[in-house]
Amino acid sequence: MATIKCIGVLTSGGDAPGMNAAIRAVTRTAISVGLKVKGIMRGYHGLSHNDIIDLESKSVSNIIQQGGTILKTARSHSFRSPEGRQKAYENMKAQGIDALVVIGGDGSLSGAKIFAEEFDVPIVGLPGTIDNDLGGTDSTIGYDTALNTIVEAVDKLRDTASSHERLFIVEVMGHTAGFLALNSAIASGAEAAIIPEIETEADQLAELINNGFRKSKNSAIVLVAENPETGGALALAERIKTEYPQYDARVTILGHLQRGGSPTAFDRILASRMGAAAIEALKEGQRNVMIGIKNGQLVYVPFSKAISHNTSISRESLDLVKTLSI
Repeated sequence: MATIKCIGVLTSGGDAPGMNAAIRAVTRTAISVGLKVKGIMRGYHGLSHNDIIDLESKSVSNIIQQGGTILKTARSHSFRSPEGRQKAYENMKAQGIDALVVIGGDGSLSGAKIFAEEFDVPIVGLPGTIDNDLGGTDSTIGYDTALNTIVEAVDKLRDTASSHERLFIVEVMGHTAGFLALNSAIASGAEAAIIPEIETEADQLAELINNGFRKSKNSAIVLVAENPETGGALALAERIKTEYPQYDARVTILGHLQRGGSPTAFDRILASRMGAAAIEALKEGQRNVMIGIKNGQLVYVPFSKAISHNTSISRESLDLVKTLSI
């Protein structure tokens, strides 16, 4: 702790509701223990291009309720090269930054892991992603808000689906993880969730048509996790058109709508706890770990484990969707 006098904080990758709450907690907790704080604009791009500002307590006033990130985020091609990371390190040292707090998903934490290994920089990560696909944590910052946004949208689509006797296919984000699709299906009363984790186990569309929708309902909503390999909702709609032409299938892709909005109370509390814990971790001498949450308790997760995708989909939840869709 004696060598750490200034903390740099950045947000990277896709924005997630609650990132601002995390920035606020990191900043004010650091200041409370006598550390200086610098905000790195636009993630690793800002670190490579010396786009760095001073953060004070007032700098993070009235941001806890805001979605997005006041530090902005951007892709950084330069940081992917050794030369770009060298420049980032030089900028960091020139600014007097001794340690970093990185808020982002698997790509962001993968970059943090490489940077930490190359330059022996103390880094603590916070899981900021709506996908909930990081290892070692039950929830990520932004996931709960995105889940609520999806449920609100599906509730509105249900009115139209029922009125027109249609089958609505709703594609949600997840980056090859089915948590958003599965849990929003339960919460919204959807008839099915088609997720990557069980794609190879069964013909999920056939199960829906034969076991539920055709027998007892004249409308249905199916939640589908985005999947570039299979084509997602659009490919599913084409298949329905070919194999089940008697059904009027419509596609709604929620897209970036899922990322926005004011964070829920859960995400604000989670981000605040994790942000404060990041500073405590650095004080303890921790480095190259992500702050996770397990059974309500904050834990330290090595970057190598964090960036391995969370695939702990609940079989009980999968069965529940089927049971309640009858």
